[in-house]
Amino acid sequence: MISREELRQLADFECRNPEELAISFYFQPETPQDKSHREEMILAKDLVRKTIQELELNSRNRAALDDLHRIQKLAESLHGNQARARAVFACAGRKLWQEFDIPAVASPTTLFVNRRFHLKPLAPVFSEHPRLWIALIDRQNARFLEVHFEEIRDQGLMVNPAPKHVRSDGYAGYDAGHVQRHAEDEVRKHFRAVADFLKAAAEKKQFEALVIGCHDVNWTELQSQLHPYVQKKLIGRFSGDFNSLTNENAAAEGRRVLRDTLRQHHEALVRETMDEAKSNRRGVTGLRRVLRAVELGEVETIIMSREYSARAVECTNCRHLDSHMVPYCPACGRATRNLDDVCEALVPAAIRSNLGLVLVQSDEALDRVGNIAAMLRFRADRNTNQMFAP
Repeated sequence: MISREELRQLADFECRNPEELAISFYFQPETPQDKSHREEMILAKDLVRKTIQELELNSRNRAALDDLHRIQKLAESLHGNQARARAVFACAGRKLWQEFDIPAVASPTTLFVNRRFHLKPLAPVFSEHPRLWIALIDRQNARFLEVHFEEIRDQGLMVNPAPKHVRSDGYAGYDAGHVQRHAEDEVRKHFRAVADFLKAAAEKKQFEALVIGCHDVNWTELQSQLHPYVQKKLIGRFSGDFNSLTNENAAAEGRRVLRDTLRQHHEALVRETMDEAKSNRRGVTGLRRVLRAVELGEVETIIMSREYSARAVECTNCRHLDSHMVPYCPACGRATRNLDDVCEALVPAAIRSNLGLVLVQSDEALDRVGNIAAMLRFRADRNTNQMFAP
């Protein structure tokens, strides 16, 4: 699986030599029409073959042709590999070839040849696939799982044996009450030990999001023991039985909670950004305003529709991005180059600056403002005004 650092390195890459090309290949398995899965392989090979034919007209790009032939052979080996998506990034001129198994992405099987790697399908991977822990807890046991992309790893097991019972209830039932109180104390100690374990793991940054699976009857008492720092990372819970839930079933429940939480978060983020933009506060909408906010370092999160694309220009000198198709950079006066899709430059810039990037399904409010917006950390003009205020 691709790491954050590897994604940043890809975002830093740019072909300076006109004879070099950056090739991005995404293989996205789909539900096959028959058991042979040949549709996937045929589609991938056809994409590569068409691109080879186009590049063969330009003899300067021989190295790129070598990469494409290698991808074509790889596409044949992906026959029937419907379990995982795959991404390949290559530039023979710079002796670069990287392959990654990736989670299912929004992009279909597709191929891009450009000066930069096409990273839009991967940009939201880490915001949508945080390092997730699932804690399965009952009154005597706890099991901790890490779910990251498609991998499931055990992170610990806690067992608190049930207290021994006396043979009788004793005089006037006193011993029965004592045993009951002792049992409840043991459960509280167990929940406290679970909470301490989760607190220590959170402080070590072993997980970014937490889902808890437990019976409803135990939740209130367990929740009261959780440290506030752990509760901030808790995104939800589900009702489940410790002994009957397999790791795979628990992971599936955890992913479901994560998907629901992300959908609600993204919907709320779009609404909040629209409201902030209308009030001229911490939100901006439209490509021109978003590009300006990125350049000023104001942006916290860029929001765009999954299918968003827009033409723009990029300065060949200072890398200024402009939504106006001007031949010369308004910032430094040097020549600009046309970008068929502003995401070619905007997405790598967001990755390099560690900005949030949220891709959403079709949204009516976002559509009305051009399908792109940004939530800001601050507004530079507001800070300037405050700085010189009496």
